[in-house]
Amino acid sequence: MTDTPPVAADAPQAVDAKPSALPQEELDRMTDEIVAALKTVYDPEIPADIYELGLIYRVDIEDDRAVTVDMTLTTPNCPSAQELPKMVEDAVASVPGVREAKVNVVWDPPWDQSRMSDEARLVLNMW
Repeated sequence: MTDTPPVAADAPQAVDAKPSALPQEELDRMTDEIVAALKTVYDPEIPADIYELGLIYRVDIEDDRAVTVDMTLTTPNCPSAQELPKMVEDAVASVPGVREAKVNVVWDPPWDQSRMSDEARLVLNMW
């Protein structure tokens, strides 16, 4: 089962939803809590969370409650490339009901500033 967190209109991210064996209420709860957990992860060099920066491309919640996150980094040479995926994995794994968490770092499509939400733009004074 694939479920993608709710996406702000100004933070485009992939949507790939398939039917799930999980009850919709549980899926909604897990999705909300995963998004909240992702919003606690900050790139150490940027004062905005990775979700609002648009670094999360996909969240897949399987019927067995295993969660896979596809994320990117602001650049392939990101100084936080080693620590950010682990921080994301730990944040997602902390959500009640998540059996395991896996993070894939992807480079396609490349990240650019258009993926940031208005909230991130405001925090970074990009208006």
